[in-house]
Amino acid sequence: MIPAMRDGRQADTERRRRRVATAVRNAAKNGTPISVAAIARQAGVDRSFLYRQRDLLEIVHAAELEPAAQDPAGGSPVSRASLQADLANAQARNTRLAARVQQLEKRLSQALGTQAWQESGLGAPADIDELQRKITRLEQHNVELTSALAEARSDLDAAREANRDLTRALNQRG
Repeated sequence: MIPAMRDGRQADTERRRRRVATAVRNAAKNGTPISVAAIARQAGVDRSFLYRQRDLLEIVHAAELEPAAQDPAGGSPVSRASLQADLANAQARNTRLAARVQQLEKRLSQALGTQAWQESGLGAPADIDELQRKITRLEQHNVELTSALAEARSDLDAAREANRDLTRALNQRG
């Protein structure tokens, strides 16, 4: 690399570093929220610049953890660490609630599915024993009717035979 270009890049890096340091001091002094994105925006640098400059990144993170300036509403000072703890607790609660919602949705889906299955007539009815008894009665009734039909056919065949005999006897007399 050409020395002049290298010197120019180093000078540009130093200017950006000074702007970042100034932005951190101003944010701490004014009580404005401190984050990598906010400091990068105030200093006019890209966030990736801060991530490449580890010492600056540590300064920003240290400033984030410092207690914030007195709340203008008159409340007690709130530190970044306490807010992060509150956020972590809220996220854990959200995770638990999301799992519970998913569990309840699954139970509701199963209950609605079972209800729809039973109402459609496709599912096994709740009174299977009663239906089994009814099937047994109907099968017995079917056997009785089949037997009665066979007896009626036998009687009919006998009546037809008697009718033929009588008809023959009448025809022979005459």
